Parts: sequence; C-alpha cells; structure tokens
Amino acid sequence: MGFFSRFKVPSVSGAQAREQISAGAKLVDVRENNEWAAGHPPQAVHVPLASLEAKAARLPKNKPVLVICRSGNRSRTGTKKLRAMGFDAYSVSGGMRAWEAAGGAVLDRKGRPGRIA
Repeated sequence: MGFFSRFKVPSVSGAQAREQISAGAKLVDVRENNEWAAGHPPQAVHVPLASLEAKAARLPKNKPVLVICRSGNRSRTGTKKLRAMGFDAYSVSGGMRAWEAAGGAVLDRKGRPGRIA
C-alpha cells in the first residue's frame, strides 16, 4: 500500500453504479438545485453537498450509498463525509458524464429528457 492510497476515496464507474442501483444501492446527487433541475438520474435522491451532513439520516446505512455530481470532485468530498459517518459510500467516478455515457437516464425536474448542467 502506497503512502497516498490512504487518501483514496472508494469509487465505482458509471456502469458499476447502474448495476449496484439495480441491486438496491442508493444514489445521492450532491449537486446544486439548478444542476439537479436541469438533469439528474431518476433514481437519485437530491441532497446538495452543503446539506449532506444535516440530511444524512435520510440515507440507508444498511446498503451502499453512491454519490454523484457533475465531474466527480464534489462526490469524492461527499463520499468522505458519509464514510466518516459510518455509511458504505462510494463516489461515482466521472460523475454525471460517466453516468450518461454508461446509458444512465438524465431527466429534468419535470421528468423530461434533461441535460447535464
């Protein structure tokens, strides 16, 4: 194990995220309200990163929690926070772009095809 490996955040690919969600994992989108409204995975729960600690009780501790954002930066931060609170959390590497590239749906707040903002 290298020196920097202790700083690594556990992650999954977009395709792995889709598989894990099908198996019961919970997806949490930590982007801001305007980003969520423009386009988000329909399976996701929206909890902006700034509210994550306050709203973590809404998330299950008995199944994996996958954290997604636009590119993967905020999701890594959210994953670290959730893991520190005892959650089995993983960042979706590559964020919404990886999700969409893996065939994941992106819907706007009205349920129509959305866009990644």
